[in-house]
Amino acid sequence: MDFDPSTLNFNEAGLIPAIAQDAATGEVLMMAWMNAEAIGQTLSTARVTYWSRSRQAFWRKGDTSGHVQELVEMRIDCDRDCLLMQVKQTGAACHTGRRSCFYTLIEDGEEKVTMNVID
Repeated sequence: MDFDPSTLNFNEAGLIPAIAQDAATGEVLMMAWMNAEAIGQTLSTARVTYWSRSRQAFWRKGDTSGHVQELVEMRIDCDRDCLLMQVKQTGAACHTGRRSCFYTLIEDGEEKVTMNVID
């Protein structure tokens, strides 16, 4: 059976959240947005492609930074309104240079940075 992106529940802007997770470790790396065409590009190239809301353009992870995300597996949640992209991550996933975008911990009501920038 061929996958049809039109079966997904996109938001009013035609986007769906996509969570990137390290396929080897299970670490959650980042969340970004995809539209149907970004999903198609990702599936056809095995290089994760997102839709940049700020630039209104496709954003293939690693094209400018070298921090590539290779698709290992794509999953759809039960409501069909979120994607899980299991990836092989090269370098940092976060635009701040950290491995994961989820580097700020809230502990005892205070924010703590838990990861350094990757050199």
